[in-house]
Amino acid sequence: MRTQAERAQIFRALHERPGIFVMPNPWDAGTAKLFASLGFEALATTSLGLANALGRVDGALAISREEVIANCRAIASATELPVNADLENGYADDPAEAATIFKLAADAGIVGGSIEDASGDPAKPIYDFNLAVERVTAAAETAHALPFPFTLTARAENFLHGRRDLDDTVRRLQAFASAGADVLYAPGLRDLETIRQVVAAVGKPLNVVMSAADPELTAQQLASVGVKRISVGGALSRLAFAAVRDAAVAMRDGGTFKWVRDTMPTQDLKAIFSR
Repeated sequence: MRTQAERAQIFRALHERPGIFVMPNPWDAGTAKLFASLGFEALATTSLGLANALGRVDGALAISREEVIANCRAIASATELPVNADLENGYADDPAEAATIFKLAADAGIVGGSIEDASGDPAKPIYDFNLAVERVTAAAETAHALPFPFTLTARAENFLHGRRDLDDTVRRLQAFASAGADVLYAPGLRDLETIRQVVAAVGKPLNVVMSAADPELTAQQLASVGVKRISVGGALSRLAFAAVRDAAVAMRDGGTFKWVRDTMPTQDLKAIFSR
């Protein structure tokens, strides 16, 4: 079994080597093992996927910090792959208090994680610029004091909260980079030209989440404009729910069970889960 330090070094190396990599988002140990069996090199948790699994509406910190850390531990212990964690806004407004979540995540086996500038307050969904930068500074100090190379991602959430201000988003990402973030992330960027502009402006590895981008884009196209990392957020969880819903509707309305033909064989699951 790889040590946490080895996983951290592998994860950092993925960001430093040429080219792009895809990081799927499991929401439990089973999906983590499934994705690992398919040859992915790293995984990322998803707050939406976890909320879906718990039957809750995602947003406004619908999941507790303790539940997030427990989910991190379950996913990180399921495979030898490095795991990046969606740590939301750190569950606190105060920079130092929010930064403590990185120590908790590291204790759970995580080797990378993100902090966002979304406040969770519907009346004022995005932190003021200076506070947002202070929060990333505190997160970087905590993350980089860990005894292994933790990869810190800083997120600018404007586009997910109706603030389609590219200039402010880029300004925030640039400030987050200066404050110590290793990777930058602006969920909600949709088209290739906008993504190209952000990559050119920020100077550090950029994560693009395909749950919010144009689904016609390919990894090759994103690589061509300099994107380093692709994730999918809660999209695979939503896909799983859609498949189960359609099968349930077929049972309810038509009394049909043809969907059984598309299920994963038990033997295949046993092979994945026994690893």
